[in-house]
Amino acid sequence: MNIRIGFGYDVHPLGTERELWLGGIKLEFEKGCVGHSDADVLLHAICDALLGAANLRDIGFHFPNTNPKYKGADSKLLLKEVVDLLDKNGYAIGNVDATLSLEAPKVNPHITKMQQVIAPIMNVTTNDISIKATTNEGLGYVGKSEGVNAYAVALIYKK
Repeated sequence: MNIRIGFGYDVHPLGTERELWLGGIKLEFEKGCVGHSDADVLLHAICDALLGAANLRDIGFHFPNTNPKYKGADSKLLLKEVVDLLDKNGYAIGNVDATLSLEAPKVNPHITKMQQVIAPIMNVTTNDISIKATTNEGLGYVGKSEGVNAYAVALIYKK
């Protein structure tokens, strides 16, 4: 079996003028990620991990922030396009392991819902999507609640 691994990373600043979308769901919070699309940092990191595993460049190449088509775009649709691109190139997804780094809000109560939203888009089970959350212990821009990071690793294989 031809297996490949990819790593993804994304970061977005937090601002009061935006909704907070993480893992395909909207969380009630006074700040949201600022970006060209809905700025779902977790889905963006997953997209980059999948694209990297298939050697298909990165999310910015496929969905540039200079293209008005992606202004305010739902990142679930971007993830679907990435999954379709993998399929066209003969790949299927094995699993994804991702970590969110933010001070607030608490993410753990929402992880099951995130998995339930992401799994059908990726054509995998919820058991194939690991999502974890951590804080930055008050350090740096994450610790000061100025931004959010997400990291993801994806395993794909040739069908």
